[in-house]
Amino acid sequence: MIPEPDQTDRRRREETAPIRAGLAERVGAFVGNTEERVTSLSGLSFAKVMAPTPPTSYLYDPCVSMIIRGRKRVQLGGTTYIYDESRFLLTAVNLPTVTEVLEASPDAPYVSLLMRLDLQVARQIIADVDTQDANTPVGGTAMATGPATLELFDAVRRLVDLLDKPRDLAHLGALIQREIIYRILTSPASACFRETVLLGTQSQRTARAIAWLRENYTQPLRIEELAALAGMGASTLHHHFRAMTAMSPLQYQKRLRLHEARRILLAENVDAVTAAVRVGYESASQFNREYRRMFGASPIRDVTPLRTIRAAREL
Repeated sequence: MIPEPDQTDRRRREETAPIRAGLAERVGAFVGNTEERVTSLSGLSFAKVMAPTPPTSYLYDPCVSMIIRGRKRVQLGGTTYIYDESRFLLTAVNLPTVTEVLEASPDAPYVSLLMRLDLQVARQIIADVDTQDANTPVGGTAMATGPATLELFDAVRRLVDLLDKPRDLAHLGALIQREIIYRILTSPASACFRETVLLGTQSQRTARAIAWLRENYTQPLRIEELAALAGMGASTLHHHFRAMTAMSPLQYQKRLRLHEARRILLAENVDAVTAAVRVGYESASQFNREYRRMFGASPIRDVTPLRTIRAAREL
């Protein structure tokens, strides 16, 4: 459980307030009346929400997420992360989560950015930084929060400033993204991310298994075959998998299936049985039972009010 913001977080939020005020205005105008908008710079997107949101399924890729204004809760397995403008959220591997925007209003919308991380660039930066610093931390989970410093927000501001300057963006955008990745990777939150992208470590082997499950979650899960794919023993894989994702491989697969089923039910006019089959369930009753356990209601009862909310926002 991530604690409430302390005095250091509050001071950091005060330091970055002028930059964030300008960013909130610019990003809010850029997003317009939509909730999310992808920019012309690869991997960079913005979100704007006018009111607190109900718990919503979300699959994080390796990325850094920063809140410009507002507050958010992210649930990963049995772990809850609550963060705001004073901290960023770093994700090292694909992780199925449940997210909620906690603070947002028409007068002060929730505004955030998400930047997917280029693992090859991250690997190059890690190699360079670790050559200079032999005391680099290791270990940690695949999701962590770190300090959103003045230097980090300044880099974000310069990146956003380039969005209406296409010629400069083409030449300077990648350089500023590298700076952002550098500041993330030299923060206290970067330990597991470092291990995940470096070849040969247990975390990287576990990440290989996670990636396979992400792409093949509809298939039957055989732990021995998954362990062989990762180049690990079954018990070793199970231990490192749980350490990185806060769940076992079977629980991870189940969450992927249920998150995707919920997405299908929200986005398409299908019934629960159809969604269950599409995500790999052979038993409709098992699907309904596990869906209710995870989301607190049967599939149709769960998604009906969410469909209503989405329809109202689209008016």
